[in-house]
This record gives sequence, structure tokens and C-alpha cells, in this order.
Amino acid sequence: MGIPVKLEAFEGPLDLLLHLIEKNKIDIYDIPIVEITEQYMKYIRQMQEENLNIMSEFMVMAATLLDIKCKMLLPKEVTEEGEEKDPREELVQQLLEYKMFKYMSYELRDRMADASRCVYRAESMPKEVLDYQPPVDIRELIGDLTLAKLQNIFNSIIKRQENKVDPIRSKFGKIEKEEVSLEDKMSDLELYAGTHHYFSFRGLLERQSGKIQVIVTFLAILELMKTGVITIEQEHLFDDIQITSLIYEEQQADGETGSSD
Repeated sequence: MGIPVKLEAFEGPLDLLLHLIEKNKIDIYDIPIVEITEQYMKYIRQMQEENLNIMSEFMVMAATLLDIKCKMLLPKEVTEEGEEKDPREELVQQLLEYKMFKYMSYELRDRMADASRCVYRAESMPKEVLDYQPPVDIRELIGDLTLAKLQNIFNSIIKRQENKVDPIRSKFGKIEKEEVSLEDKMSDLELYAGTHHYFSFRGLLERQSGKIQVIVTFLAILELMKTGVITIEQEHLFDDIQITSLIYEEQQADGETGSSD
């Protein structure tokens, strides 16, 4: 019958690896994989009647260590930049992150322990004392203050408030969102162009109800020009732009063709 051995409990495979590294005083950036793997395998062989889920985590790490050990025996891989790739790099990064969070947990545990020793006493002053307010002497409070001085103070405060008002922005009206889309405006203009051969660009914009409507109408005119629905012309600089509906011309031409048939 073997002698029972009490094993130290570890929170996971990374905790065990970190323990072995600190116990052997190994540089975490230069882990001797062969030595660490042997010690790690020796530990999990001694684990008996453990939870299967916990045991599986340790076995996965064991497989990872063996994989790294095999890669260390093979020729080193070279990255696209021409640098040698260390098979231990990913494991080292995991250990560093685990070590950081582990020691942060120690710090939080110590702070929680210190906080548990702090005791605060509830306020014990009588309500009458807390509610007491010393009497106010109006004469001492006002002093040599007169109605004229009060008027000057009031006027100076009003002046400061007026100076804070933006003379331009204060005249702005309420900004409201106009529900208008470019597609809807293009559809409206196509219907209008179907019944009007010639129309004025300026007159079209003047019929719009707001700035957003004007902008969207302008964009719709440009899109209809691209698609060949309308054409525009201007005889002289600063003259009104005249719009010609090609849809109207096509409809008239189709109507004449149909009547001749």
C-alpha cells in the first residue's frame, strides 16, 4: 500500500506552471520546456480521484507542453520578416497575463481585508442641535447697503446676463427635422416634368417650403440631368436657368406616333 501524498491545490494548469517556474527560479521569458514538462507530468501522475473536468484542463496543458517540446527539437520556424519564431511565445504571454491577474486579486483581497476592519459610528448628535440655526441680525447683514446700491448690483447682474446672450444665435428659430428624401423628390419632379415642357429653375426652388427642401430639390435636379430626364440651359450669366423636360417631349412624340397609326 502506497503512502498517501498531500498535493498542493492549484486553480488551474497555468497556476501549476507558474508555481513550477517560481519554485525553480526560472526566467519566464526563457522557459526550459523539457524540465518543466517533466515536472508537470510528474505532478499530474500523482493526481488521483480528481474532478474529471479539472483533470481534463491539466491534460490539455500537458499536451500543449509536449507539442512545444516537439517543436523545440525541430528546426526553428522563420516568420515572413526573417525572424525565428519561438514556440514558447504564446505560452509565455498566457503566463504573464495570468500572473498579472493573480497578483491583482491578491491586492484586492488585502484591501477587502483592510476595509473589513474599519468600523463607522452612526451620527449621535441630538436632532435639536442639528436643526439649530443662529439668529440673523438684519442690521449687521445689510450694514451700509442702500436701495441705490442694491439697484446698481441688480443692473450689473442683468448686464452680465445680457452679455452672455449670443446676438446671432438667440434669433434663430426652432430647428425641426424635415422628413424629405432624395428618391421622393426625384419622383415628384419626374411627375412634374411629365406635364411641363419648360419650367424655371428659380421658380421651382421658390416653391419649396424650407432650406432642406431647396437642397434636396437641387440634388434631385442634378440626378435627373445625369439620367437624361431633363436638360438645362442659361443664356447669360446670372440669368434664370431654364429646364427642358425630355420626358414631356417623349410623351408628345409617342402620342403623335400613336395617332398616326
